[in-house]
Amino acid sequence: MRRIKTSELIPGMITAEDVYTHNNQLILPKGLILNDRTITKLAYYSIFYVKVEDSAEETLVSTPVESSYAERLQKSPEFIKFRKDFEADVDNFKSVMNDVVDKGAPLDVDELMDHTLNILELGTTTDLFDILHNMREYDDATYAHCMNVALICNVFARWMRMSEEEIRLATMSGLLHDIGKTQIPDAIIKKPGKLTNDEYDIVKKHPQEGYRVLQNSSLDPAVLDAVLMHHERCDGTGYPYGLRGDKIGIYAKMVAIADVYDAMTSARIYRGPLCPFKAIALFESEGLQRYDVGLIMTFLENVVNTYLLNSVRLSNGLIGKIVFVHREKLSAPTVQTEHGFLDLSIHPDIVIEALI
Repeated sequence: MRRIKTSELIPGMITAEDVYTHNNQLILPKGLILNDRTITKLAYYSIFYVKVEDSAEETLVSTPVESSYAERLQKSPEFIKFRKDFEADVDNFKSVMNDVVDKGAPLDVDELMDHTLNILELGTTTDLFDILHNMREYDDATYAHCMNVALICNVFARWMRMSEEEIRLATMSGLLHDIGKTQIPDAIIKKPGKLTNDEYDIVKKHPQEGYRVLQNSSLDPAVLDAVLMHHERCDGTGYPYGLRGDKIGIYAKMVAIADVYDAMTSARIYRGPLCPFKAIALFESEGLQRYDVGLIMTFLENVVNTYLLNSVRLSNGLIGKIVFVHREKLSAPTVQTEHGFLDLSIHPDIVIEALI
């Protein structure tokens, strides 16, 4: 038996003990052979390490390259330009926030937003989501993650048909949501092993720390609420206050969805970014009740619809094209293959493995 970081898990490893959430909910049983989905589930519940069997190395399975879809995208001029602009904006964002946090400098919201919105010059939302999925390295830094969530919130707000001012507020909420993590000791944020209960309690204070850092700025109160409430959940299972439903601000609800989606589709050492359909399946099986129904359905439906007519590889080895999306099972569309139409909603044993 050995302890290993969640980010270093590889499909085929076997859990050596039951894995529980911090609320003592069983999420993975002892003796389970890990795969992409179960490893992502650990990240979804903020599990930082697990114990695996020593014999796991003998049972490792090779994970195929996600697909040439990602390789083609990463070589495109659009991707190369976006990555350059994105990295420059993250550096600027970090510099500005360091001055605010460490030196008490005033926060120039307009300048910060101008930098962020300048990199949103893509033709379609599909491009944005695909580029974000394929750009990250193994573990996202706080500032890069904040930038990702800001851009996702920007698109999300447009899907919600919000006004330009509301889109701006949603984007700013995503950009600033995790600033409180700068106030958490690195020894805790970057700890490779399991957090103690006391350490986890400290991590859970980052929404309040972010609110404290920003409360004297000129930010709209709705943005401050999003910073404070982005870990609240509609069913009352969130933190720091266990708020429910309409007690949670709309931008906080949007950031909560974008935050989790970004975390689930981040690249890992053992694979490229998780296929969007696997992330959506995890949302459907684990968390729809935690989120505002109108928001989560709008978000997931639009994410899925961006991949209509996209070629995919299925878990049974077949290649096909997505031709129809089922609203009641968004992660399982109908795929046209060389053998005919395959409705994944009635074939739960077959899933979309990759976009190609």
